[in-house]
Amino acid sequence: MATAMSVSAVSPPAAAVTRPRTMVCVPATARAPREMAAELAAAAALGADVAELRLDCLAGFAPRRDLPVILAKPRPLPALVTYRPKWEGGEYEGDDESRFEALLLAMELGAEYVDVELKVADKFMKLISGRKPDNCKLIVSSHNYETTPSSEELANLVAQIQATGADIVKIATTATEIVDVAKMFQILVHCQEKQVPIIGLVMNDRGFISRVLCPKYGGFLTFGSLKKGKESAPAQPTAADLINLYNIRQIGPDTKVFGIIGKPVGHSKSPILHNEAFRSVGFNAVYVPFLVDDLAKFLDTYSSPDFAGFSCTIPHKEAAVRCCDEVDPVARDIGAVNTIVRRPDGKLVGYNTDYVGAISAIEDGIKASESEPTDPDKSPLAGRLFVVIGAGGAGKALAYGAKEKGARVVIANRTFARAQELANLIGGPALTLADLENYHPEEGMILANTTAIGMHPNVNETPLSKQALRSYAVVFDAVYTPKETRLLREAAECGATVVSGLEMFIRQAMGQFEHFTGMPAPDSLMRDIVLTKT
Repeated sequence: MATAMSVSAVSPPAAAVTRPRTMVCVPATARAPREMAAELAAAAALGADVAELRLDCLAGFAPRRDLPVILAKPRPLPALVTYRPKWEGGEYEGDDESRFEALLLAMELGAEYVDVELKVADKFMKLISGRKPDNCKLIVSSHNYETTPSSEELANLVAQIQATGADIVKIATTATEIVDVAKMFQILVHCQEKQVPIIGLVMNDRGFISRVLCPKYGGFLTFGSLKKGKESAPAQPTAADLINLYNIRQIGPDTKVFGIIGKPVGHSKSPILHNEAFRSVGFNAVYVPFLVDDLAKFLDTYSSPDFAGFSCTIPHKEAAVRCCDEVDPVARDIGAVNTIVRRPDGKLVGYNTDYVGAISAIEDGIKASESEPTDPDKSPLAGRLFVVIGAGGAGKALAYGAKEKGARVVIANRTFARAQELANLIGGPALTLADLENYHPEEGMILANTTAIGMHPNVNETPLSKQALRSYAVVFDAVYTPKETRLLREAAECGATVVSGLEMFIRQAMGQFEHFTGMPAPDSLMRDIVLTKT
């Protein structure tokens, strides 16, 4: 087993044996037996394949009284029984002997799977020697709540678990950075080649992709919670999202991977939009959130052709220019890339769809608010004073786009030096946000916020006071979570025409879809998804 982290060569073997579909397992974590049995039925209704019965979550659990209730037949789903001790991240605080007896009873009552920890697996195997029913599979698990070891150490761990006599290997580690997940993908491929059933997952937000992409690499199962708030591990998605949002049933060895690179990235609606758009045109791909700290390291690690394209958001749009092999001239002029496509030859090509999306949204917003028809050959931005808040990637795109349309651009930023740097490139004045409060050289100005101020969860924040907003005829906010930001609400109250960041989001995403797929974007579908499902 190679120790390199790159997944450039990690893809399922061309001659891989036919393998069973990766199952979706829903943890049942209720405090009472009948409630747990009800959760098992609810998991079946969601479309799960198996339910994990977390006996350690039950209050006052009495095995001989409670297990027949929970495991009563007919059961709507196969049962995976886990009785996790505190020392392995669970809630059970008693002795192993009582715990083992409960697991053995679960086997006798027909549980299809039983999970026991590697640290005590040999002890448990001695207890059940000759008593394990043929229809029950034993999962031997190892959980690391701090790090993800090297590929070599993970391979050794697989061998160690196999040596106990396990039917199924389970390894759960913790990501300190997203590149850690590549090591788990390597192990899944290694086990698939050896025909070793394995559950290999990486916990927390940086490990999220391991939960969605494991079917691509042959994982035995992945966990999805019954609903938000019922997670049994950090950053566990819901089963409904795995099945409906990420279309996990359709993910296989040939599925292309796309996603949004950002920090933070959990707020993004892009997975909802792109996954449904991919599905609508029959494109075999999945779109996931990538929580990335170091862009260059991420792109270097996930260098397989299967990782075919990325959306870039805060704070990586400027770094993306340096990380691409080729950059579209407009994106290079702007100094920011929001779309990366990996060509068949492996080269990364950067584009910017932000500026067209935002500028066209603002232009259409202005046209819709004007009672008199305007000159179709002249932009409604021409000659207008256009104030951009923010000097990052989106700020650069808006400033560039507005200047191209003939606007007089002003840059305002918390850090004056950053504002001045962009203003010099654009050929306009620079201000601090404090200066902007009293900036009122003329009527009819346009304001565009490109910062994250006011983004969920900080919904009460705004980059500019309501008093200062009275100077503006048009206000645009790139933030689209929430749909109506405080900035837009107060601007509307002041009588300004407001343009939502959702419009920019829809339009830039359509541009990205076309770069990703080579197909025309399904315009009305994508608009409908954003307006009704996000």
